Amino acid sequence: FFRDLKTDRLFGQWETAAPAVAETPDIKLFGKWSTDDVHISDISLQDYIAYLPHSAGWYAAKCFHKAQCPIVERLTNSMMMHGCNNGKKLMTVCIVKHAFEVIHLLTGENPLQVLVNAIINSGPREDSTRIGCAGTVRRQAVDVSPLRRVNQAIWLLCTGAREAAFRNIKTIAECLAEELINAAKGSSNSYAIKKKDDTAKQNKTKHKKTTNYSLRTRMQALTRHQICWCLDLGIPSLQNCEK
Repeated sequence: FFRDLKTDRLFGQWETAAPAVAETPDIKLFGKWSTDDVHISDISLQDYIAYLPHSAGWYAAKCFHKAQCPIVERLTNSMMMHGCNNGKKLMTVCIVKHAFEVIHLLTGENPLQVLVNAIINSGPREDSTRIGCAGTVRRQAVDVSPLRRVNQAIWLLCTGAREAAFRNIKTIAECLAEELINAAKGSSNSYAIKKKDDTAKQNKTKHKKTTNYSLRTRMQALTRHQICWCLDLGIPSLQNCEK
């Protein structure tokens, strides 16, 4: 076979070994804070909190795909509410960056760890749902899924920062930093912690109502002789239902 000069040059390039691939650099949040030392204390939320700095992905295309969205990007997107702030991504990124710098100055900790702790503390564990037809509707306490806990926590944190910055000399970045610090500590000064405690108190009353309702339905199924026998034994729950 006759090979020209160009073919020999190509064969020579193929014979040379490829250079070694350099190790991937450590990607830091805003070029300052590392994600290696971030720890999620709640086991149920480990699959729903990711910490890449930014991905600009399209997470609304598939159901539950937003669970893989970085948590800082979700916080940034939630700060773009309401209508007058839609699409102002660069402005909200600057707000979040300024808030993280304030958190680092006040606490000396990694702001990403403070954000993760705030989400864990402010996510409600219980909520209420409507049960029944249009005529007879009652509220019943139910458990909250981990993904909804993260969603509610981010929404409450951003809402608290937005309401605190309204008609206030402080900037919204400073209000967001205060909200995250108070929520990470579990302090009642946080808007998200207050709302979480309020829903917990309401669900306690709903739990009592549902238990009394179930006892009444059980007593309706009992016969008169069985009810008298239970009251003679002195069962307190049945005595309360009888009253």
